Amino acid sequence: MKKTLLAIAIPILLMGLSGCSPAQSHNQDIHAQHLEQHDKCHMCGMMITKYPGPKGQLMLKDSDAVPKFCSSRDMFSFALQPENQRRIKAMFVHDMGTTDWEQPDDNAFIDATTAWYVYGTSKKGVMGPAVAPFSTKEAAQAFAEAWGGRVLAYEEITLELLEGAN
Repeated sequence: MKKTLLAIAIPILLMGLSGCSPAQSHNQDIHAQHLEQHDKCHMCGMMITKYPGPKGQLMLKDSDAVPKFCSSRDMFSFALQPENQRRIKAMFVHDMGTTDWEQPDDNAFIDATTAWYVYGTSKKGVMGPAVAPFSTKEAAQAFAEAWGGRVLAYEEITLELLEGAN
Protein backbone atom coordinates (compact mmCIF):
# COMPACT_ATOMS: atom_id res chain seq x y z
CA MET A 1 0.00 0.00 0.00
CA LYS A 2 2.81 2.45 0.90
CA LYS A 3 4.62 1.64 -2.35
CA THR A 4 1.44 2.25 -4.33
CA LEU A 5 0.90 5.62 -2.66
CA LEU A 6 4.52 6.60 -3.30
CA ALA A 7 4.23 5.46 -6.91
CA ILE A 8 1.27 7.79 -7.35
CA ALA A 9 2.48 10.68 -5.17
CA ILE A 10 6.01 11.09 -6.58
CA PRO A 11 4.98 11.71 -10.22
CA ILE A 12 2.29 14.14 -9.06
CA LEU A 13 4.82 16.04 -6.93
CA LEU A 14 7.32 16.15 -9.79
CA MET A 15 4.69 17.46 -12.19
CA GLY A 16 3.77 20.19 -9.71
CA LEU A 17 7.40 21.21 -9.26
CA SER A 18 8.11 21.26 -12.97
CA GLY A 19 5.36 23.85 -13.43
CA CYS A 20 7.46 26.24 -11.35
CA SER A 21 10.72 25.67 -13.18
CA PRO A 22 12.54 28.65 -14.68
CA ALA A 23 12.54 26.88 -18.03
CA GLN A 24 8.81 27.53 -18.27
CA SER A 25 9.05 31.15 -17.25
CA HIS A 26 7.10 33.58 -19.39
CA ASN A 27 9.93 36.12 -18.99
CA GLN A 28 12.35 34.23 -21.25
CA ASP A 29 11.20 35.88 -24.45
CA ILE A 30 10.96 39.44 -23.22
CA HIS A 31 12.31 41.90 -25.75
CA ALA A 32 11.66 45.46 -26.82
CA GLN A 33 8.93 46.18 -29.31
CA HIS A 34 9.38 48.35 -32.36
CA LEU A 35 8.07 51.88 -32.07
CA GLU A 36 5.29 52.54 -34.52
CA GLN A 37 4.71 55.85 -36.28
CA HIS A 38 1.57 56.64 -34.27
CA ASP A 39 2.76 55.44 -30.83
CA LYS A 40 2.27 58.09 -28.16
CA CYS A 41 4.36 58.67 -25.06
CA HIS A 42 2.85 57.10 -21.97
CA MET A 43 3.85 60.16 -19.88
CA CYS A 44 3.15 63.18 -22.05
CA GLY A 45 1.12 61.93 -25.03
CA MET A 46 3.57 63.21 -27.66
CA MET A 47 4.18 61.20 -30.84
CA ILE A 48 7.30 59.17 -30.00
CA THR A 49 9.00 58.78 -33.37
CA LYS A 50 8.57 62.44 -34.30
CA TYR A 51 11.39 63.57 -31.99
CA PRO A 52 15.14 62.89 -31.69
CA GLY A 53 17.05 61.24 -28.88
CA PRO A 54 16.85 57.99 -26.96
CA LYS A 55 13.46 56.46 -26.30
CA GLY A 56 12.36 53.95 -23.69
CA GLN A 57 9.76 51.31 -23.03
CA LEU A 58 8.93 48.88 -20.31
CA MET A 59 7.04 45.70 -19.61
CA LEU A 60 4.74 45.45 -16.62
CA LYS A 61 4.19 42.41 -14.42
CA ASP A 62 0.46 43.05 -14.12
CA SER A 63 -0.43 44.03 -17.68
CA ASP A 64 0.13 43.13 -21.31
CA ALA A 65 0.32 46.84 -22.14
CA VAL A 66 3.77 48.11 -23.13
CA PRO A 67 4.20 51.71 -22.01
CA LYS A 68 6.46 53.50 -24.50
CA PHE A 69 8.13 56.84 -23.96
CA CYS A 70 9.34 59.69 -26.18
CA SER A 71 12.52 59.90 -24.10
CA SER A 72 14.50 57.77 -21.71
CA ARG A 73 13.99 60.63 -19.25
CA ASP A 74 10.19 60.23 -19.37
CA MET A 75 10.58 56.47 -18.98
CA PHE A 76 12.64 56.98 -15.81
CA SER A 77 10.19 59.60 -14.52
CA PHE A 78 7.48 56.94 -14.72
CA ALA A 79 9.54 53.91 -13.64
CA LEU A 80 11.05 55.56 -10.56
CA GLN A 81 7.70 56.53 -9.05
CA PRO A 82 7.26 54.32 -5.96
CA GLU A 83 3.87 53.02 -7.09
CA ASN A 84 5.37 51.86 -10.41
CA GLN A 85 8.72 50.42 -9.31
CA ARG A 86 7.42 47.02 -8.18
CA ARG A 87 5.24 46.63 -11.30
CA ILE A 88 8.13 46.67 -13.78
CA LYS A 89 9.22 43.41 -15.34
CA ALA A 90 11.69 44.80 -17.92
CA MET A 91 12.97 48.16 -19.18
CA PHE A 92 14.54 49.00 -22.54
CA VAL A 93 16.37 52.06 -23.89
CA HIS A 94 18.16 52.86 -27.14
CA ASP A 95 21.92 52.29 -27.07
CA MET A 96 23.08 55.69 -28.31
CA GLY A 97 26.55 54.29 -28.95
CA THR A 98 25.18 52.22 -31.82
CA THR A 99 22.37 54.32 -33.27
CA ASP A 100 21.68 57.80 -34.64
CA TRP A 101 20.53 60.52 -32.22
CA GLU A 102 18.08 62.03 -34.70
CA GLN A 103 16.31 58.76 -35.54
CA PRO A 104 17.20 55.94 -33.14
CA ASP A 105 16.94 52.46 -34.63
CA ASP A 106 14.68 50.08 -32.71
CA ASN A 107 17.21 47.28 -33.25
CA ALA A 108 19.43 49.21 -30.82
CA PHE A 109 17.20 48.67 -27.75
CA ILE A 110 19.12 47.33 -24.74
CA ASP A 111 18.27 46.37 -21.17
CA ALA A 112 18.01 49.65 -19.27
CA THR A 113 19.20 48.10 -16.03
CA THR A 114 22.61 47.20 -17.48
CA ALA A 115 23.16 50.45 -19.40
CA TRP A 116 25.43 53.38 -18.56
CA TYR A 117 23.96 56.88 -18.80
CA VAL A 118 25.18 60.39 -19.53
CA TYR A 119 23.20 63.11 -17.80
CA GLY A 120 23.72 66.85 -18.20
CA THR A 121 24.93 66.68 -21.79
CA SER A 122 24.57 69.54 -24.25
CA LYS A 123 22.72 67.10 -26.55
CA LYS A 124 19.08 67.72 -25.82
CA GLY A 125 16.31 65.19 -25.62
CA VAL A 126 12.70 65.89 -26.40
CA MET A 127 11.72 66.48 -22.74
CA GLY A 128 14.59 68.56 -21.38
CA PRO A 129 18.03 67.32 -20.38
CA ALA A 130 18.73 63.97 -21.99
CA VAL A 131 19.42 60.78 -20.10
CA ALA A 132 21.57 59.24 -22.83
CA PRO A 133 21.98 55.43 -22.51
CA PHE A 134 24.95 53.34 -23.67
CA SER A 135 25.71 49.63 -23.53
CA THR A 136 29.27 50.23 -22.30
CA LYS A 137 30.87 52.60 -19.85
CA GLU A 138 33.55 53.43 -22.43
CA ALA A 139 30.95 54.56 -24.97
CA ALA A 140 29.25 56.69 -22.31
CA GLN A 141 32.59 58.26 -21.34
CA ALA A 142 33.43 59.04 -24.98
CA PHE A 143 30.00 60.67 -25.43
CA ALA A 144 30.45 62.70 -22.22
CA GLU A 145 33.86 63.92 -23.41
CA ALA A 146 32.35 65.04 -26.73
CA TRP A 147 29.04 66.46 -25.48
CA GLY A 148 29.53 67.03 -21.75
CA GLY A 149 27.68 65.50 -18.83
CA ARG A 150 28.31 62.93 -16.11
CA VAL A 151 28.50 59.19 -16.60
CA LEU A 152 26.11 57.35 -14.28
CA ALA A 153 25.20 53.74 -13.62
CA TYR A 154 21.54 52.71 -13.76
CA GLU A 155 21.26 52.82 -9.95
CA GLU A 156 22.36 56.47 -9.93
CA ILE A 157 19.36 57.67 -11.97
CA THR A 158 16.89 59.03 -9.40
CA LEU A 159 13.80 61.20 -9.37
CA GLU A 160 15.81 63.85 -7.53
CA LEU A 161 18.36 63.88 -10.36
CA LEU A 162 15.63 64.23 -12.99
CA GLU A 163 13.99 67.02 -11.00
CA GLY A 164 17.29 68.91 -10.89
CA ALA A 165 18.09 68.40 -7.20
CA ASN A 166 21.47 66.71 -7.91
